[in-house]
Amino acid sequence: MVVLRDDALEFISRSAEQTRRLGMRLGAWLEAGDVLALEGDLGGGKTTFVQGLAAGWGSTESVVSPTFVLVNVYRRGDGAQMYHVDAYRLSGPQEAWDLDIAAMWEDGLLVVEWADVIAEALPEERLAVRFTWLAESQRALTFHPTGERPRALVRRLRAAILRGV
Repeated sequence: MVVLRDDALEFISRSAEQTRRLGMRLGAWLEAGDVLALEGDLGGGKTTFVQGLAAGWGSTESVVSPTFVLVNVYRRGDGAQMYHVDAYRLSGPQEAWDLDIAAMWEDGLLVVEWADVIAEALPEERLAVRFTWLAESQRALTFHPTGERPRALVRRLRAAILRGV
């Protein structure tokens, strides 16, 4: 049995569309300087979640996994940028620093898939989201905030889920 911290949130998604919609809800509240660290199983729904994040944040660009290019940049009409990093092929934090990852979260919103590979290169204040494959169409998403802004985002997301939004 896993006991969650008081500020954590676990959500069981029953479809890719539900995962995408949850991402859209959270994405609407994200702003420059926010860092999301996505971790978990291959096929766990990380990229699907990012598709929702980008749409909710306001990007109309198509979101695909940046596995081979390492970083995709999505933009909104107001010029804001969302950096989508896939750390799967990185050997560790040094390669993330070589990509100038700090400039990404200073300049915009940063979302990192396979964040555990480069955890030391990420700021302490971040929202970690763990994706666990449960069944063909079920995933558990566990949100672990570190810092006041990420905690506020999780509180807001929890309230939206309880309202059925």
